[in-house]
Amino acid sequence: MSVDMNSQASDSNEEDFGVNSEEEQEEDDGGEEEDPGDIADYYDGVASDVEQQGADSSDPEEYQFTCLTYKESQRVLTDEVNTVAAALKVSPSVAKLILVHFHWQVSQILDRCKSSSSQLLSDALVQSSSAGRLATAAQSLQCGVCLQVVRRDSLLALPCQHSFCKACWEQHCTVLVKDGMGVGISCMAQDCSLRMPEDFVLPLLPGEELKDKYKRYLFRDYVESHFQLQLCPGADCPIVIKVQEPRPRRVQCSRCSEVFCFKCRQMYHAPTDCATIRKWLTKCADDSETANYISAHTKDCPKCNICIEKNGGCNHMQCSKCKHGKFCFPDFLIIKKLLSITHTPNHFGCIWSPLRVIFLLKDFCWMCLGDWKTHGSEYYECSRYKENPDIVNQSQQAQAREALKKYLFYFERWENHNKSLQLEAQTYQRIQEKIQERVMNNLGTWIDWQYLHNAAKLLAKCRYTLQYTYPYAYYMESGPRKKLFEYQQAQLEAEIENLSWKVERADSYERGVVGGEVELSASDRGDLENQMHIAEQRRRTLLKDFHKT
Repeated sequence: MSVDMNSQASDSNEEDFGVNSEEEQEEDDGGEEEDPGDIADYYDGVASDVEQQGADSSDPEEYQFTCLTYKESQRVLTDEVNTVAAALKVSPSVAKLILVHFHWQVSQILDRCKSSSSQLLSDALVQSSSAGRLATAAQSLQCGVCLQVVRRDSLLALPCQHSFCKACWEQHCTVLVKDGMGVGISCMAQDCSLRMPEDFVLPLLPGEELKDKYKRYLFRDYVESHFQLQLCPGADCPIVIKVQEPRPRRVQCSRCSEVFCFKCRQMYHAPTDCATIRKWLTKCADDSETANYISAHTKDCPKCNICIEKNGGCNHMQCSKCKHGKFCFPDFLIIKKLLSITHTPNHFGCIWSPLRVIFLLKDFCWMCLGDWKTHGSEYYECSRYKENPDIVNQSQQAQAREALKKYLFYFERWENHNKSLQLEAQTYQRIQEKIQERVMNNLGTWIDWQYLHNAAKLLAKCRYTLQYTYPYAYYMESGPRKKLFEYQQAQLEAEIENLSWKVERADSYERGVVGGEVELSASDRGDLENQMHIAEQRRRTLLKDFHKT
């Protein structure tokens, strides 16, 4: 999984920001057909379905936000600029610099203005704090950069009274704007950090193209410094997300459907916080740690030792060569018949006494290669890393090996769930195609089969959360809180695997055949919906206890 760790500004034309009105966007959205293989919208509609089944807690990820067009966000900024400009009696361009410095917290600015407006202007770097220099600094007619003696009307200065010729100012601003600078352009004098307002910079820029770039960079800086606004990180997307309370929560752009964390603009990562996920992704990208990447994708069968690769989202495994693992559905019918003959009440194995033939099923876990039967009570052991208590007393080489072993333990599980998400997207597409086929053959309506659609989306939603529990656990300090987290993590993982098992086999449970089509019995459908409810409750409980605000 690759992630762009750097925030990059779009370099599209300013007109692109407002190219479509809201009405045009609605028409565009309505005319697009959903890709049946895409489950990027798995948060949509699933929560209400689960709550209707009796969920007793609200979703900790519920978050109110608004998607603004370029013109709408400009109006929001302009209203706040006018408020501050009127209160401080400064120009709008200076008010913008003040707002940027204080992250557009208007109430804080107005409160500080009552106590000392001059100190506020000085702190915002729009007014010089050196009063003694103001009377004498402007007497020289020599430019402080090129050292040329020029006419007095050719010298320009900020409130700090550092005077330079117009040509030097133009060169200074042109170079910085070409480098992508917006609000950060400051005075050319050494050790002077006084900011240059936009009405000072714009007349100095040659050409409309450069001026347009400068305006876009200013807009980028205004939005990124605003505590309630975030630019959508989607490619060339002009949408701005607005919230009431800035928190590391999931938001989705209404135009390009990009999903990201509002706080850091990276991929959504609950329950891991923004700083931790950045450290984790940096660590995963480190070449010194990726030599063992193959270990996350292939393993040896615990029976025949052949190299195997997982081809489904579920971790409940069967070797394709020696068939070590679970029976497919027809085999289960045969075993069920044998069980009825021998009266052996064991789902996983039986002994057919008349022929003294032994049938043994031994499913195994993809992660630990252990007996799957034990995961009902010992899943906690599979997902928990066992620290070596004596490692601090061992050599540095041993400690380094232990550190790498710990990292690979968590990375393997992180990467495994990432791959499971991709494989389960294929299952989701097959379910979509199957539903469409049944509807076309008059074997029920779309509503009749909607529960399969929702089950696949909820599975992806839960597994996505589970994937991001592993970076959180990796950096978590040992103690009672980590033990509680690992217990809840194991509970969620167990329920997700149960749900994945049921979703992948929802179309394979042969209970009755009508017109050549397989139908799912009401009890099996109820079992699947009940498993959805349990998995979602586990997810919400973990996020409620450990999702940082």
